Amino acid sequence: MNLNITGKDFELTDSIKDYINEKISKLSKYIGENFDATATLKIEGNEQVAEIRISYSGDVIKAVTASKDLYSSVDKDIDILVGQIRKIKTKRDKQNMTDTIRFQNAHPDSDAELEGEIIKTIYYSIKPLTSEDAKLILEGDAKNKFLPFINIETNKVNVIYKLKDGKNFGMLEPEA
Repeated sequence: MNLNITGKDFELTDSIKDYINEKISKLSKYIGENFDATATLKIEGNEQVAEIRISYSGDVIKAVTASKDLYSSVDKDIDILVGQIRKIKTKRDKQNMTDTIRFQNAHPDSDAELEGEIIKTIYYSIKPLTSEDAKLILEGDAKNKFLPFINIETNKVNVIYKLKDGKNFGMLEPEA
């Protein structure tokens, strides 16, 4: 960790330097030990402004806060930076996961292209309903296009689904 602390228009005390060093060193549990940090402290009117800039792994994040107390400004900056670090890490994790899936789909292990395989499974809870009740539930559910249920009258699994016209419904019912 490389830390540079600067005070504009006032002299920094050892206690504030130690406090900032302690707080910024806690960021290492999120981003490791290899990062650069710059803290710039200044007084604007009767507010004390703390600006902390962190650069690691090609990313630069920054937080600027002002309050009556310099210590609370530093604390707020650290909270903001932790949130930004978590957001970046979550975004990277999602990208890495989708990149891996894309790579696997683009370059499957076998020479044959995946075709006609089951690649996604969705689980539904199946409840005993009448077909009319199932239709009412599906009408009220904007995100789903179908609803599996156990038909109370026949005691068999049925599936009701919305047709493309958006007004009518279809029903899948086993023959035997």
